[in-house]
Amino acid sequence: MRVVLDHKVEALTERITEAGFEVFNTLGHGFVESVYRNAPLHELRSRNLDVGLEVPFGVSYKGSSVGTYFADIVVEDLVIVELTVVETIGQPHIKQVVNYLRASGMPVGLLLNFGTPSLTVRRVLP
Repeated sequence: MRVVLDHKVEALTERITEAGFEVFNTLGHGFVESVYRNAPLHELRSRNLDVGLEVPFGVSYKGSSVGTYFADIVVEDLVIVELTVVETIGQPHIKQVVNYLRASGMPVGLLLNFGTPSLTVRRVLP
């Protein structure tokens, strides 16, 4: 089954991806995750996007609150951006973003990995 995103969300994910490549082309790889959290935040804001850092989302189970998770970056209240610095994006990374999307109700997540010689971007749908 292929999920189709509306044009606004598609355009937004493209802008976020472009910002990720700008950060990667400027910094390269090899820094710790906090550097790659702050640099995209700066880049996205410089592109006049509404961006939140470490945005909390509650997780409920059968109507009861059972915890909170914090998204690395949320853009325009539409896209969750999770940042990693690993050799390879694996299923646990993708499943984590899927769970974040379910909890938040957002339509799409982007997983950006700055841990390789070239930036890896994965689009994740709930």
